[in-house]
Amino acid sequence: MKESLRIRYQTIEFGNVDIHVCTLRDNQQFDDPDDVALKLGISSATWPIFGIIWPSSMVLAHHMVDHPTEGKRILEIGCGMALSSLLLNQRHDDITATDYHPEVGFFLERNTELNQGRAIGYQRLDWADKVSNLGVFDIIIGSDLLYEDEHINLLADFINKHSKPACEVILVDPGRGRKNKFSRRMETHGYRYSHTRPEHTDYLEKPFKGHILRFWREG
Repeated sequence: MKESLRIRYQTIEFGNVDIHVCTLRDNQQFDDPDDVALKLGISSATWPIFGIIWPSSMVLAHHMVDHPTEGKRILEIGCGMALSSLLLNQRHDDITATDYHPEVGFFLERNTELNQGRAIGYQRLDWADKVSNLGVFDIIIGSDLLYEDEHINLLADFINKHSKPACEVILVDPGRGRKNKFSRRMETHGYRYSHTRPEHTDYLEKPFKGHILRFWREG
């Protein structure tokens, strides 16, 4: 662990399952001495965003607790602290995670070890990358991904590239105002969709104003 970073440990309960996570202490942390992140376009202001458990991530993980995943190949995109991946890994699901930030892989490995889980497949990827060896998936999940208008097409096309002909996509959006444009873009890839509010969010400190975006196509 880098000595310049302040971290914290917490345990998040999902019924009878405890997930232990090492995260950044807060969103004021920063450590990029060799400008690795900066060269990827990640500024000092946005650098710590990956290292916090955000409400959308909690909503996604709680949604996946009871979601049928047996026999499915699952991909979490923009995983950050990868809470859902850690949870699904405890269920021995076939889970792969990706993110753009250069430090995510380190924290994912550390947190997988904290939970005594098997190694989670991980790749650092840009949605704009033309080539990857991820393959295709039955279920694709993610939370709070639509930060900019340019992300709409990039994300939808990335999902399409890595989804099987019959695929389900579950994204949690906190209300950044892009869900409708994104949904229309997903329609061009043959997906139907629904937007629903999570039923119970009493595990959050504040009311959740966002939606669970679900997309599906039958191949």
